[in-house]
Amino acid sequence: IAQQVSPLIRRVIAENPSKFTYRGTGTYIVGHNAVAVIDPGPMLDSHREALQRSLAGDRVVAIVVTHCHSDHSPLAQWLHETTDAPTFAIGPHADSVIAGDGDDTDDNTDDAIDRNFVPTNAVTDGESIIDTGEFALTVVSTPGHTSNHMCVALGQERALFTGDHVMGWSTTVVSPPDGDMRAYIESLRKVQQRGDDTLWPTHGG
Repeated sequence: IAQQVSPLIRRVIAENPSKFTYRGTGTYIVGHNAVAVIDPGPMLDSHREALQRSLAGDRVVAIVVTHCHSDHSPLAQWLHETTDAPTFAIGPHADSVIAGDGDDTDDNTDDAIDRNFVPTNAVTDGESIIDTGEFALTVVSTPGHTSNHMCVALGQERALFTGDHVMGWSTTVVSPPDGDMRAYIESLRKVQQRGDDTLWPTHGG
């Protein structure tokens, strides 16, 4: 069931705890009535059902994916088909295979690549995702964990949804060739200079 964590934000935590996901993937629901869903999460029946219950009575107007790992993006397609809401991301995952991940099926780290996800709307740094009048979301490109990683700014609460760029319990994994430590450090500096009041990670916090 969704937990209200701020006036505009609810969070539903998936039942996929691990050494990479902490207590599980946190899917964020922003707004009231007309809502945005950030990181719909893994392909778990329990999480899909929890989202269905949490979104009952709401109209999903945007589905936002911070990056294409199997604990973040797979349910985006289901949610898109169910609600007809557009999906937003920097783009699909780069073609290169992350060292040590193997393919999508034999990696048990919950950090496998979701190569099936392609957003209906590819966005760029600084681009407005949506403005409902109640809230607005803006892209903050933060490559490093993956080349297509982004954070999402919520101006009304001076908050930043950080995906896996900044965790609430651990440092993130940066695995070449798609992950890039130099880009990650630069992205950390970028976030530090923003001066957001609150960071909402997908894991922990």
